[in-house]
Amino acid sequence: MSSAFRMYSAKISHVMGMQRHFMLINRDIHPIKTTPSFLSNTVLSKPYFRLPHSLRKPREYETSSSSSLFSSSFCSSSSSSSSSAATTSLSKIGFVGWYLGMIKSWPILTKSVTSSLIYIAADLSSQTIVQESSEPFDFTRTSRMAGYGLIVLGPSLHFWFNFVSKLFPRRDLFSTLKKMVMGQTIYGPTMTVVFFSLNARLQGETGSEIVARLKRDLLPTMLSGIMYWPICDFITFRFIPVHLQPLISNSFSYLWTVYMTYMASLEKAA
Repeated sequence: MSSAFRMYSAKISHVMGMQRHFMLINRDIHPIKTTPSFLSNTVLSKPYFRLPHSLRKPREYETSSSSSLFSSSFCSSSSSSSSSAATTSLSKIGFVGWYLGMIKSWPILTKSVTSSLIYIAADLSSQTIVQESSEPFDFTRTSRMAGYGLIVLGPSLHFWFNFVSKLFPRRDLFSTLKKMVMGQTIYGPTMTVVFFSLNARLQGETGSEIVARLKRDLLPTMLSGIMYWPICDFITFRFIPVHLQPLISNSFSYLWTVYMTYMASLEKAA
């Protein structure tokens, strides 16, 4: 009986050994999950859902360092790109950029020279229209117009526009209309009288002759100005910054100056 029991025990040990052997083989092929349930999702998701290294969220120290590097490189690149863009835009606008810089640095001188050049061009145009083709240009007359624009009109425009802008700083419709009225009733008539009187004096006319000229030419000139200048003043006061208003006014005054130089060149009043 003892031998039979030993044989039975040996069979049981052999069967259990075989089961253990198969369990080891099965564990090598299909590992048993010994991870706790609350970590199983993390363990399983790691090999299947791990993002590439370039797409993973960097660590804290990586973020700060990379952001600082990025910000510095971005600042340098943006500053270089902005400077290159500014250089490109400045090269595109060319003369306009230079002129705006001159207005900022030398406002009175720049506006005076601009007025002088416009008066020169207007007087030459006026002489071309009125005179015969065989007649020479009167450069003495042109020099008088250039001097008037440089010494009188340019500085007066600068101070006038600044004064009106300080008096009525807003550019709404009502303020614009008030500036227009002041221009038509104060500045325009005053500068017309100064222009005719100074030009007549430089031509050698006496005081009585200057008065006679004003009586003859001032009223027609003022009536013509009322038909021309209000629309020009409206555009200038309503839409143009104060530091550019003399330039725009001078641009409008080209046609007006052609007319003014023609009126100033008329013969003495009887």
